[in-house]
Amino acid sequence: MTKVRLTAAERGEEVLQAAVHAFGASGYQGTKTDEIARLAGVSQPYVIRLFGTKQQLFLASVRWVCDRIEQVFREAAEESPDLASLARGYEKMSEERELLQVLLQGFSASADPAIGDCVREGFGSIYRLIRDLTGASPVEAREFLSIGMLLTVMSAMQVLGPDAHPAKWAEEIQSTFTISTD
Repeated sequence: MTKVRLTAAERGEEVLQAAVHAFGASGYQGTKTDEIARLAGVSQPYVIRLFGTKQQLFLASVRWVCDRIEQVFREAAEESPDLASLARGYEKMSEERELLQVLLQGFSASADPAIGDCVREGFGSIYRLIRDLTGASPVEAREFLSIGMLLTVMSAMQVLGPDAHPAKWAEEIQSTFTISTD
């Protein structure tokens, strides 16, 4: 059996996917580049050669996650450019749990100036995209993001999603969610 050799770009994408998984699970401080290298099947010096530093790899991961979130919302808006469609897109995105976890980890690490700048820019871009795609008012966009962030936190606590631990309070909260489309 011949082994297919990956291009540098393909290998970089594999490393980035491994980083998203690792950073989502352990956060910026708790993740070592050795672990990311192991997950990607490459050496730790190769990870550093591709991304420079762990911080640069984390920033690339946050940017990739924000881009993916925007992609999901754009695809949902193609169906119908309203908040309800974006909410359905969010439900699909929540199956990619590591995306939301990396975003939360980015918020947690935002005291670092470079990380904070990256996370604020990414979140701001998502906010602007929601408004642009749907025509939502600032209040409607805030409500949409508030519900999304609550769902993200609940997912991180594993009270939502495929590995959910039942919590009556979570069901009660979730049953009150509505997205205003007026």
